[in-house]
Amino acid sequence: MEPNAPEVHIDKTDARAGSTPHIVRYVLAISLVLAIIALTIVWVTGAFNSSEDTGATADSQTAVTEQQTAQ
Repeated sequence: MEPNAPEVHIDKTDARAGSTPHIVRYVLAISLVLAIIALTIVWVTGAFNSSEDTGATADSQTAVTEQQTAQ
């Protein structure tokens, strides 16, 4: 490009060679909501199907008891 060439100003629509309908934001929002719902369902069903005694305190107490009986 020559240093003294005139600047070319083009309209946004002409530069993009088309229109922008903003549908991508709707697809992103809907997929985000669906992903959150799916992960919540997985988390809740996992919590309901697990046994009651899975807390960190119970596990550490079990480990201490097993160490004492091994000695």
